[in-house]
Amino acid sequence: MAALNNPIRTDFALALNAIAGDRKIEPTVVLSAIEEAIVAAYRKDHPDPSEEVILLGQIDPLTGEAKIYEMDGEKKTDITPAGFGRIAAQTAKQVILQKVREAEKSAIISEFTQKIDTIITGMIVRFDGKNVILDIGRGQGFMPPEEQMRGEFYRMNNRLTVYIKEIRETLRGQTIIVSRSAKELVVKLFEREVPEVASQAVEIKAIAREGGIRTKLAVFSTHSGVDPVGSCVGQKGIRVQEVIKELNNEKIDILPYSEDPKVFIASALAPAESLNIEIDEERKSAVVTAPDDQLSLAIGRGGQNVRLAAKLTGYKITIKSLSGQQATVATGEEEYEIDQIGLSKDTRDLLVEKTWTTFEALRDHLEEIKTMGGVSEESIVKIENALSFLPVRKQDVSV
Repeated sequence: MAALNNPIRTDFALALNAIAGDRKIEPTVVLSAIEEAIVAAYRKDHPDPSEEVILLGQIDPLTGEAKIYEMDGEKKTDITPAGFGRIAAQTAKQVILQKVREAEKSAIISEFTQKIDTIITGMIVRFDGKNVILDIGRGQGFMPPEEQMRGEFYRMNNRLTVYIKEIRETLRGQTIIVSRSAKELVVKLFEREVPEVASQAVEIKAIAREGGIRTKLAVFSTHSGVDPVGSCVGQKGIRVQEVIKELNNEKIDILPYSEDPKVFIASALAPAESLNIEIDEERKSAVVTAPDDQLSLAIGRGGQNVRLAAKLTGYKITIKSLSGQQATVATGEEEYEIDQIGLSKDTRDLLVEKTWTTFEALRDHLEEIKTMGGVSEESIVKIENALSFLPVRKQDVSV
């Protein structure tokens, strides 16, 4: 490629420099791409079966004139066919447009790389299968199913606040991944709504979330005289209500953080009260004995309360009744509600394949599960034991 000297005054050079300057692309990069492209265009019209001939494309940076040379060592022979200028011009146009698109995408990716771990408001512009695509300013945010909130319905032109999670390499190239299910979204919303959190006078020490359903967060004051829970709730609940509204009425429990695991676990299991907690700090596990009237509160609907408490505290929590009967175990690593029962892998996989992953689903299909091949008697006993702690439904009561 010929050297590019400044200043360049020809129409071609001025146009090249203008495009390169506007898009922040080096003119030499554009010229090199055009030269490679015109060689490819030449080979397409003049195929060489042996593919042994070495060709060189050159663009005059002043005039834009295109030449094709056949190389033989240091010797080069001009083999530019008549009328090749038209082909070269079309090729140059395509290359420049491609480079402009690449530069624009690179600039957008660079901009949003700086915005990772922040929140932004976007508008739904289209759907790609189960994926939701949002307009988030200069770029488009891609929200795959695993980043969507459970129970939330998405419609065209809906405006959503999302968390910019990462730039991910996909089949579409570099893609901006946004999330509605990430626990960081809740943290950022509290930073926006609560000045004490933004200034770090109140610190969110731990958070556990099942997106679209419920979040528990533990807060701690770094300044004396600042009430961490009250700061996050706000006068008449106005601050936490703003967050709840952004999360489509997701339930949010705010509790004080404690270094004492007994106190922390007791707070995390609220609204259950009068709990007896035994801690094994070495194994990071806790056995919680609950009065009969507090048992279902400690466990929560579908085991949700104890599951979130385990995630929040980092402790494996076993809940027992006063009679000593084990009600449930939560490690904080459960993917599905049924993971709390301790089923064999084969039984668990069968139920997941059937999409019976909640306690309610197990109750609805219990008779069918009992007759399924591959489900052991031990697993059925565990399932029946877990279901015995669910609240009785009206339709299950005989009149």
